[in-house]
Amino acid sequence: MNKKHYTNVGIKENKTFSVNIPSEDLVVKTDYCGLVSGDEVDKSSLFDIFYGELKTAPMINECPINMECKLVKIVDFPNHDVFMGEIVAAYCDEEILTGESGEIIDVAKLKPLLFEMHSIHYWRLGEKIAKCWNVGKLLQKE
Repeated sequence: MNKKHYTNVGIKENKTFSVNIPSEDLVVKTDYCGLVSGDEVDKSSLFDIFYGELKTAPMINECPINMECKLVKIVDFPNHDVFMGEIVAAYCDEEILTGESGEIIDVAKLKPLLFEMHSIHYWRLGEKIAKCWNVGKLLQKE
């Protein structure tokens, strides 16, 4: 495999990257990507890949939300790099949209896959419990 296809090298070379939000049904493929090295396995072959405006940030068609980003900054740590970017375009499956205008993401329909480092488990979201910027009013003095 050509080294320029590896994730970090590609981001540094192209100055672009994507953020793809997997749903619960992608847990096996997502975990597999964490188990194998891009040095030995072409992880992109697991997915249907597409490109948007930037033409250099591959996105995963099976993920319900995809964001194309221009690289803004790289923070180098001893064992990894942190990439910060500006979102240039976002793509979303219509099935997870709701609201009068059909432009609001319904998190219950999205069913995002969540990774929690402490327990080393994948999680799903539970039910909503309170309205933001509202429930705290219970502590305000009248």
